[in-house]
Amino acid sequence: MSWLMFALAFWIGAWGLNAWLARSPWSGTRAVRILVPVLFGVTLIVLWEGIVRALEVSPVILPAPSVVAQTFANSTGLLWEDVRQTVFKGALTGFGIGASAAFLTAIAIDRSAFLTRGLLPIGNFVAALPIVGIAPILVSWFGFDWQSKAAVVVVMVFFPILVNTVQGLRETDAMQRDLMRTYAAGYLQTLVKLRLPAAMPFVFNGLKIATTLALIGAIVAEYFGSPTRGMGFRISTGVGSLSIDLVWAEIAVAALVGTTFYGIVAWIEKRVTFWHPSQRG
Repeated sequence: MSWLMFALAFWIGAWGLNAWLARSPWSGTRAVRILVPVLFGVTLIVLWEGIVRALEVSPVILPAPSVVAQTFANSTGLLWEDVRQTVFKGALTGFGIGASAAFLTAIAIDRSAFLTRGLLPIGNFVAALPIVGIAPILVSWFGFDWQSKAAVVVVMVFFPILVNTVQGLRETDAMQRDLMRTYAAGYLQTLVKLRLPAAMPFVFNGLKIATTLALIGAIVAEYFGSPTRGMGFRISTGVGSLSIDLVWAEIAVAALVGTTFYGIVAWIEKRVTFWHPSQRG
């Protein structure tokens, strides 16, 4: 019970520190904004460790964070190989193809009323299809290597980016478009100088949604067929062999990669849409 008492005492102390930081004169500083969620996460890990050790929970059911950290440290080579297969070959490739296709399709829809009325409803229907139903079909079409995973990612990221981009292209009002016509600007000039800049917040909103969907799609696709590597493959085999500590290590890697991917897109957004009210300090 000493572990549990320590965990509870740490949680109470961290809660008090967070509450004090939230009311302190430094609450609006960048350091405090980073420290508060980090401290909250560390508190959850300490509480997890204390409960598992105090109740003597079997590692097959829930391993302690210290056990997961040890497995992580001992399996860095294996985990890196899985990241290369799942993230760099499957998720990023599918994300790039899906985002490019969605962007070009959005411009085509913007130019065609027929596509606006015909493609978007079909897109909403396809976006609602369960990934566990699409993934086996695409694996049978494209094989067991990374190509099938990239195809699944394309399907998952295409329509969120498409819908947000189409909405963004309609963000400009009639007066702004009339002003561009007054300057004798054609469609391409209006698109590049007015409508695309105005659409960027919507485009990046779709891209940020797609960052998490891309990684999830690649991992899920590996459940339905994969070479002997990949994060989804390792999680599936780890559960089957009761190597739950390795499964949690893969989950931790997926969380770190997904957070990094999202952060990179958000960093680019901040520099591209610095003029938008949401980005003003």
